[in-house]
Amino acid sequence: MEIKGSAALVTGANRGIGRAFARALVDHGAKKVYAGVRDPGGVRDSDVVPVRLDVTDERSVAAAAAIAGDVSIVINNAGVGGAGTTLMEGTFEGARQAMEVNYFGTWAVARAFAPILARNGGGALVNMLSLASWSSRPELPGYAASKAAQWSLTDALRKGLSGQGTLVVGVHAGFVDTDLSAWTDAPKIDAATVAELTMDALIRDQLEVLADERTREIKAALSKPVEAPPEP
Repeated sequence: MEIKGSAALVTGANRGIGRAFARALVDHGAKKVYAGVRDPGGVRDSDVVPVRLDVTDERSVAAAAAIAGDVSIVINNAGVGGAGTTLMEGTFEGARQAMEVNYFGTWAVARAFAPILARNGGGALVNMLSLASWSSRPELPGYAASKAAQWSLTDALRKGLSGQGTLVVGVHAGFVDTDLSAWTDAPKIDAATVAELTMDALIRDQLEVLADERTREIKAALSKPVEAPPEP
């Protein structure tokens, strides 16, 4: 996949990993980077093109697709953590929002932009996933479930869009140093590192990014027998 000279769209591009994706695309020579955000006024970078985009609103997604009809790279990054829903406490509102944004939002954007990618030669669709796609925690079951669903969707998209020549890349990482992970002191990877590894995957036509050692460990353990948690 050629990044230099391309046009790209990044959802949730005003901060965190999304902004790092946008910066990396610019640094790699993309001629135009659309920053898909709910509030275009929140985009700080003058060398990207703000586009109003709420991934949970199909009309908003369709309007963004009408504006960004020249893209050959789409990065689904917009996401929420599902705060307020733990395993045994809290309403399901946070978990439902996580599913709406992380899963259905990614699906809606993919549906809207797949014909555009096909028309522009195939291009690439990148989905920002998580270590939580494979390993959940009692503190964030809604988030993990949405990421597991998004991983499954990514696999379906990879197979479904192969005929039009679209590269579908799943990006997995543990905790990334952004506002979304501010609640924990666990080791974190830098957002710019995730973005740069993703650019490298695009250039090399790689299907998956495992951005940190913990993510690689969890992925490797998927084939092992399920183990009971230790006694409290």
